Amino acid sequence: MTPRWIRLWATSGAMLLLLGCSHFAAGPPTSTPPKTTASAATKAGEAASPAGDSAAKTGAVATDRKEARLAPQGALAEKSPTQMTTSSTSATASSDSMDEECIIEEEDEEFQAGIANGKQPGLNRALYLCRLSQSYWQRGDLDKAIDTLDQAYALILDVDPASDPYLLQEKEDLRYTISRRILEIYSSRHVVINGKRNSIPLIINKHVQDEIDSFTTGRERDFFLDAYRRSGKYRPRMETALKEAGLPAELSWLPLIESGYKVTALSPARALGLWQFIPSTGYRYNLNRDKYIDERLDPEKSTRGAIEYMKELHEMFGDWATVLAGYNCGENRVLRTIQSQNINYLDNFWDLYERLPRETARYVPRFLATLHIINSPEKYGLNAVAVEPPLLFETVNVPRQAQLKSIAQATGIDDVLLRELNAELRQGILPEDGYELRVPPGTADLVLAKIDEIPAYRPARVVVVQHKVRKGDTLETLSKKYRSDAKTIMLANNMRRPEPLTVGKTVRVPLVEASSDERPAPAHAPTQAAKAPAHKPEPIEHVVRPGDSLWNIAKRYGTTTQEIERINRVTAANITLGQVLKIVPGATPLQVKAEPPKPRPAATYTVRKGDTLQSVAKSHNTTVERLLALNKMKPHATIQPGQKILVE
Repeated sequence: MTPRWIRLWATSGAMLLLLGCSHFAAGPPTSTPPKTTASAATKAGEAASPAGDSAAKTGAVATDRKEARLAPQGALAEKSPTQMTTSSTSATASSDSMDEECIIEEEDEEFQAGIANGKQPGLNRALYLCRLSQSYWQRGDLDKAIDTLDQAYALILDVDPASDPYLLQEKEDLRYTISRRILEIYSSRHVVINGKRNSIPLIINKHVQDEIDSFTTGRERDFFLDAYRRSGKYRPRMETALKEAGLPAELSWLPLIESGYKVTALSPARALGLWQFIPSTGYRYNLNRDKYIDERLDPEKSTRGAIEYMKELHEMFGDWATVLAGYNCGENRVLRTIQSQNINYLDNFWDLYERLPRETARYVPRFLATLHIINSPEKYGLNAVAVEPPLLFETVNVPRQAQLKSIAQATGIDDVLLRELNAELRQGILPEDGYELRVPPGTADLVLAKIDEIPAYRPARVVVVQHKVRKGDTLETLSKKYRSDAKTIMLANNMRRPEPLTVGKTVRVPLVEASSDERPAPAHAPTQAAKAPAHKPEPIEHVVRPGDSLWNIAKRYGTTTQEIERINRVTAANITLGQVLKIVPGATPLQVKAEPPKPRPAATYTVRKGDTLQSVAKSHNTTVERLLALNKMKPHATIQPGQKILVE
C-alpha cells in the first residue's frame, strides 16, 4: 500500500465513522476522526448509537407534520401517520421501522436547531438522508440506499456557502463522504456473503466489441491466436492458484493481453514477465532480482505476486473493472482520477473510462473481449486451434555455479527447454550459492548422476587498457584494433553519443575475456589426440594483456618467441597492452606432453646512471614486466645507479 492510498482511506474512513457507518463492504478500518467545530460530520456522528438507545433517550414519536416535511418521497409511503406515531412503542413493530423513526425524530430536532442558528436546511436534510441510506444498506436494500444518497447529493449541490468557510468545509466534507459511500455500496455488490469474490461481469458495449473485432478479424488476429496457443503452457497452474486464493479464474487470461504469454516480454516502461511487473512493484510483492535472477520472469512466483496485488486492489476499489485499470496504470493514478471529480462522483470503471490514459482505457475492454472470445470458441474459430501442453518439471539441487548450456551438454537435456523451465535465470547462469534447478520430468536422477561432470562456471574478466589517441583514431578504429565495440568504449568513457576523439587524450578501452567453464581434461585425451591425423593449425589472434610477454605467450600456445616476432614483425621490447598478435599454435598440451621452452639463463646487470627499467629491458630484448618478475619488484618500482638486477 502506498502512503497516498493510506491517507485517502484514513480520511474517508474518519468521515464514514462520524456518519455512523458501522458496516463496510471491503475497506480498511476507520481511524479516529478529527475534531471539528459544529460541523455537519459531528452532527452525523451523534446518530451512531443504536436505534433502541436513541428511541429511549428521546422518548418521542414522529408526527404527521414531521413525516410530510422530512421523509424522502416514497420512503414512508407504505405507512400511515397512525402507524408511524405508534411503531416506536408497539411490541410487534420491526426493529427496522424503529431505526427509521428514531432517525426522523433526531433529525427533526437538528433541523429546527439549524434553522434557528441560520444554517442551511439543505445540509441538515442531506445528513438525514445519509443516515436513512445507511439503514437501507444494513437491511440489504442497496438500490434504495443509492437512490437516497442521490437525493442527498442533489441537495448539497444547491447549498450556497457564500463567504462562510465553515459552511463550505461542511459542504465539501459531506459531498466527498457521499461519493465514497456510493462507491462502497457498489463495492459491496461484488463481494459474496461468504467473503469470496464473484466472477467478472461480462459487459458488452461498443468499446468491447471493437476489441473483439480487432482480435478476431482485424490486425491483431495473429497475435491473439499465437498467445492463445502459448496459454496452454502456463494458464492451468495460474487458474489453480487463483481459485485457491478465492479470485475469479477468468483472471488467468489476463497475461494474454499483458504479455501474450511470453515469459520474456518487456514493455517500454520496463515491465517484465507474464504479469508485466515493473521493478518497484515487483519488490513490493517479493519478486526480487540480482545479477543472476529476476523473479518477475518466473511464472509461478510472478503469479503469486499478481494475486496479492489484485487482492489489495479489490479491497480498494471493489469492482473488477476498476481493479484491472489500477493493475495496468497503478492504483495511485486511478485514485487521483477519483479525487479529481469536483461535481460527479464515480460509480464504476465506465465512469472513469474517458479520464484514464488511453492504454488503460483500452485495457479493460481488451480483457472483456478476450473473455467473450474464449467463452465462444466455436463462434470465433478457436475450437480448431491446438494449445501447447503444460510445462511440467521436477527440481534438483545443483550445489555450485554452472551454465545451463553446460548442464544440457553433460546430461543431454534440450538446452532450449532447460532455459524455458528456468526462465528467471537472466543469463542462463546459476547463482553462486547453488540453485533449485527445474528439469523435465524423469531427468532429476540423471542430473544428480552427472553432477560431478558439470564444469564450474568462471566469470568473464574485464581488463581496461589506457589508449592515447593518435591522429586518425576513431571509435571504430579502436574497436577493431582492440577487438571491442564502440558502445562499450563510449560507456567506459561516459560518452553519450559518438563523437570525434581528441588527439593526445587518453581513452579507456575495456577488453572482456570471454567467460568459460573450468573442465578437467579427460585422462585419455592425449592418447586420442595423438592418434588424430596431423593437420596444419590455423593462425589465431591473441590480445596482449597485463603480465604478458613473448615468452609466456609462446609457452601458452606451444610456439617460440622467434616465431611470434617473425609473424608480427615485433620484438619483445615493443609489444603493448591491447596489441593483437597473430600466432600459429604448435603442439598443445592436450596433443603431446611437450616440454615448455627453457628460459634464457639469468645474468646480473649493474644499473648505470640514466638507466630506467624500460631502457634496460629494451637493451636486453625483454619486457619491463619480465624484469619486474625476475627481480620480484613492484610495478612502480625504480632502479638506482649501482643497483644489481637480474636480466635474461
